[in-house]
Amino acid sequence: MKKIIYAFATLLFLASFSNNTFAQKNKKAPQLKTFQDSVAYAYGFLIGNQMKDLKVDKEILKGGIDDQFGNTQRITEEQAQFLMKKAQQERQRVEKKKTEEQGIINAAEGVKFLNENKIKEGVGATPTGLQYKVITQGTGPKPLATDKVKVHYEGKLLDGTIFDSSYKRGTPAEFGLNQVIKGWTEGLQLMNTGDKFEFYIPSELAYGKRGQRSIPPNSVLIFTVELIEIVKK
Repeated sequence: MKKIIYAFATLLFLASFSNNTFAQKNKKAPQLKTFQDSVAYAYGFLIGNQMKDLKVDKEILKGGIDDQFGNTQRITEEQAQFLMKKAQQERQRVEKKKTEEQGIINAAEGVKFLNENKIKEGVGATPTGLQYKVITQGTGPKPLATDKVKVHYEGKLLDGTIFDSSYKRGTPAEFGLNQVIKGWTEGLQLMNTGDKFEFYIPSELAYGKRGQRSIPPNSVLIFTVELIEIVKK
């Protein structure tokens, strides 16, 4: 939704202040003289972006729009709705299959990584399979599962992709240990305040088969975590 709003606002800005440039670069295209012109272009731009991802034929797409504006039709509205539903179901089927296949690959890579990592010097492991390494030792108290903590952290995938970082935001995060993934709930209870650990979290202690936003299914996660303080209630 944010991307759509941003694209729409950008289009209105460009349409209002850059009509001359637009016309020079594309003389055949109609100029955006009014607000309604800009709105019409914005609709077309966003619809075109969606359709481009679906790899539809632009001329056939344009034909459907022309028929609608000309009050002619080659199919009924009910047929159109049926076709859209079938297309959506097919996209979901393809996406589900793709996700499942990627999940199988990620699971195998995760097992391989954890088996090799656990025998490295300085790496410890818990009975649940959580692995950790002490980077810096602190002297403060350990938190309980019911405590709220303040931490700095960075999360990475096995390929090195950073998917989240409080360091980049410049602000530590605060949360209850019973409100996060299992690997965090367990791992932070191993830490003293002032500690800095690296955690290697199996997918079953993270986001599992479903994944989460930028985290693919069955992903082992690597977190660098610095326990700053236990937040007083």
